[in-house]
Amino acid sequence: MTQTKVIPIFPLDLVLFPRQELPLRIFEPRYKQLVDDCMIGDGQFGVCLLDENNTVKGWNSPKLVGTIAKITKCEDIELDGLQLHIETIGRNSFKIKKIIPPSISQPENYDPLSVEGHKEISDIHEKIGTEEKMYIQAEVEMIPEIDENISLEKWERLVELWKKKIVKQALPQVVEPHALDHVLEQYYLTTDTPTIDYIYSLSALGAKDPNELQPILEATTMSDLIQKVEELLTVK
Repeated sequence: MTQTKVIPIFPLDLVLFPRQELPLRIFEPRYKQLVDDCMIGDGQFGVCLLDENNTVKGWNSPKLVGTIAKITKCEDIELDGLQLHIETIGRNSFKIKKIIPPSISQPENYDPLSVEGHKEISDIHEKIGTEEKMYIQAEVEMIPEIDENISLEKWERLVELWKKKIVKQALPQVVEPHALDHVLEQYYLTTDTPTIDYIYSLSALGAKDPNELQPILEATTMSDLIQKVEELLTVK
C-alpha cells in the first residue's frame, strides 16, 4: 500500500516543478504559522496551483497535484517581523488524497494585504487557541519521479515548437531567430544532453498561464510528458 503523510499546503497562482527554485514573501498570519511550523519540523510544505472552482472554508482551494517545497533560507524582512522572506526548492510531486481544512473560515471582506485583515485573523486565532492550524493541510502520497531520459531529437522538436509559438504570438512584429536563441541561452536551455528539468523550463517559457502548466506537472511518464508539452507549444 502507498504510504501517505500529512503536510501543510500553500495554494499559489503558480506551478512549482521539481528542482525549481521559488522565493516567497510571507506576510499573512496563517502562512507565517505554516513557515514557523515547517522550520520546527522538516522545512517542507506542499505548493499547489489554486483551484479556481473550489474553496476550503472560504479560502483558495489547491489543485490535487502539487510539489513539495523545501525551505533553504528564511529571514525577517521587516524589523518588526511583519514579513518573512523564504527561499525554497522543489522536491517530489505529490497527489492529495484528503484535504484537512484550516481551523478558521475566511472572514467576510477579508483583505490579505491589510493590517486590519491580519489583526482580525490573529484575534480569531487567539480565541480558538494558537495551537490550532490556520492553514490548509492535506494527506498526500508521493508521485515517483520520471526517471527516463529524453532523446536529443525529441528535445530539438520541442524547441522548434516553442520557437514557432513565440514567432506566431509576436505577429505582426517579427522575431529574429538569433533573439530566440539568446532567450534559450539566458535560461541555460542550449544543450546536447537534455534532462526532464529542461522540459519543465521550456514549458514555463511557453505558457501564458499557470493552468497550462498543471497537466505537465501531472504527467507520470516521459511519453505522456512530451505529449502534454507538445500540446502546450503547438499553436492552435
